Amino acid sequence: MVVIRLARGGAKKRPFFNIVATDSRNRRDGRFIERIGFYNPMASGGEVPFRITEDRLAYWEGVGAQLSPTVARLVAAGKKAA
Repeated sequence: MVVIRLARGGAKKRPFFNIVATDSRNRRDGRFIERIGFYNPMASGGEVPFRITEDRLAYWEGVGAQLSPTVARLVAAGKKAA
């Protein structure tokens, strides 16, 4: 099954997450099909904390991909803010 979830990057104590579409059997930071956005919880000032490509998200949901609970929460908060 294809799942849309966070893949951690960044340095120690400075997390940065890519939002990726991947097979659910792959490791968290392993191989992925497509990067569709990012989440930066440490964003400050004029930096953008969250961005997702809406058309690619709609495509993956249309072909049956499931959102992880965290990504679902981020997407809902992003739509509310916009």
